[in-house]
Amino acid sequence: MNWSVAINGFKNYLVLERSLSTHSIDAYLRDVKSLAHFVRTQENTPQPLEIDRRDLEGFIRHINQLGLGARSQARMLSGIKAFYKYLLVEDLLEVDPTELLEGPRLQRKIPEVLSYPEMQDLLEAIDLSEAQGTRNRAMLETLYACGLRVSELTGLKLSNLFLDLGFIRVIGKNDKERLIPIGATAVKHLRLYLEGVRRPMTNIHPEHGNVVFLNRRGKQISRVMVFMIVKEMAKRAGIEIKQSPNP
Repeated sequence: MNWSVAINGFKNYLVLERSLSTHSIDAYLRDVKSLAHFVRTQENTPQPLEIDRRDLEGFIRHINQLGLGARSQARMLSGIKAFYKYLLVEDLLEVDPTELLEGPRLQRKIPEVLSYPEMQDLLEAIDLSEAQGTRNRAMLETLYACGLRVSELTGLKLSNLFLDLGFIRVIGKNDKERLIPIGATAVKHLRLYLEGVRRPMTNIHPEHGNVVFLNRRGKQISRVMVFMIVKEMAKRAGIEIKQSPNP
């Protein structure tokens, strides 16, 4: 089995068996293609089923010499491990060459958490006289009240809001669904935004009609924009935020 055949089979496995997002699939395939490109530069040019631990250790040394950070190396190694897990599942291999392979050690970052008074100051820094201010207050109230990832906030759908019942439905990582209670204050600001700002919008993009939080162009607001809004509000409130909110 050559690399092209193996990678194509891996792609089908990720789509049909793992049901991963397009973004995740592209990342996994990119990792394996990087390994394939590396081995093609070697003298013996091993095929996927011929790779051994020494080849993989050589690849890790190679990406380290390229200057890839520890986290990028670890993520790439995770993709390659998934590839060889696929080959095992398909009974194409009996021994996993990545089993004893060690990646770079990662330092865990301690996330910065705002105190309750700081969070209140942040919320109060939002100018509610502006339409975008009403949206921003609803976003941050929802983010804070429900403990959402920013990607979960930006992907929140109108059809997943059950405000009368006091909860929302969120689709998180790996398409896992969970129901989350939402407090009265967050509900109040969400309604102000949905009924007073979002509903009158006439430029909503057809593909984003079910999205809760929209930008000025009527499309789903981006994670980067949410980060920028939080930083701007923090600056107004005199709060220093060293790290971006949880994505």
